[in-house]
Amino acid sequence: MKYRCLVFDHDDTTVNSTATIHHPCFEQFLRDYYPGRSCDLKEYFLKNFSPGFLPMCREEYGMDDEMIELEGRYWRDYVRSRIPQAYPGIGEIMWKHRNEGGLLAVISHSMRENILRDYAANGLPEPDLVFGWEMPPEKRKPAAWPLEETMRRFSLEPDELLVIDDLKPGYDMAAECGVPFAAAGWANDIPEIEAFMRQNCSMYFKRVQDLAAYLQ
Repeated sequence: MKYRCLVFDHDDTTVNSTATIHHPCFEQFLRDYYPGRSCDLKEYFLKNFSPGFLPMCREEYGMDDEMIELEGRYWRDYVRSRIPQAYPGIGEIMWKHRNEGGLLAVISHSMRENILRDYAANGLPEPDLVFGWEMPPEKRKPAAWPLEETMRRFSLEPDELLVIDDLKPGYDMAAECGVPFAAAGWANDIPEIEAFMRQNCSMYFKRVQDLAAYLQ
């Protein structure tokens, strides 16, 4: 295998969740608490790409800590009963890697309990390690800590891992740790995001099948 450990993002890399769950949830939250405000899907993707979700909430909508905590509870309640679908082909990649003795880690902005639920519901192998939104802010990506901790726990060198992610926080985390990064481009067709990823990432995959072929 090319890499001992594949480090997957969750939303829009493993499962199709922003368009089907997270964006509708945020729109509903705005209708309930910020009447007259809205955020279309493209803007939501772009703002999550950069500067990130929390800066978006603070800068675009003026949310203070109390409102951000309320939005978090609202989101957790919303996603509790909604399970996203894994992208076709992702399961085959994961199972092949696992069956060959490889490690699977998840570093995501979703909650660990929801990630494990989604993996089970989609027939994906249980990850060896999961770092989600339940971690304190300083230990969430784009902070280097979850990737450094993955390397520490499994005694891995940076070139033995591959981070697979669709957004800039994952890229920033991998770059800080010197870990190879593969941009997942199958979740959207937003030119600004694709242009950044193609320009800055050594690997960009528009289809899941292209990633699978690379890992052969």
